[in-house]
Amino acid sequence: MLNIKRTTAEDKDFKKLVVLLDKDLAIRDGEDHAFYAQFDKLEKINHVVVCYQNDVAIGCGAFKQFYSDTVEIKRMFVDPDHRGKGIASKVLAALETWATEFNYKNCVLETGKNNPVAIALYQKSGYDIIPNYDQYENIETSVCLKKHLTNI
Repeated sequence: MLNIKRTTAEDKDFKKLVVLLDKDLAIRDGEDHAFYAQFDKLEKINHVVVCYQNDVAIGCGAFKQFYSDTVEIKRMFVDPDHRGKGIASKVLAALETWATEFNYKNCVLETGKNNPVAIALYQKSGYDIIPNYDQYENIETSVCLKKHLTNI
């Protein structure tokens, strides 16, 4: 049975999953990993969800304020043994629902061109590709996406 818990970046299960995420991203990003890693610090992340199956943490995601009406989705990850089962969609939906409770109207996020499965997930979930924002503006390997939460 799946269970999603709201927590913070201090959560021990979240931290364990982030270690796995960072290892995965180091492989995917290659020599670009150090650039991306500087934007993935946990200090400013206070809204985290962890997905459990039979009390085992198998997925996570987070958001932080980006603009007054917008959050940025961060640290999305599902353990490789549990991928392809809709868990990432459930984590993303839980984050979007939580963001609406704070009256946020939009979500933005960045992922890499080297992660077509993630891009497909986000597009299937209603996200549209937008021009790269802020620190990703001139980064050719980045893909930025946005969703209006009023569409949930």
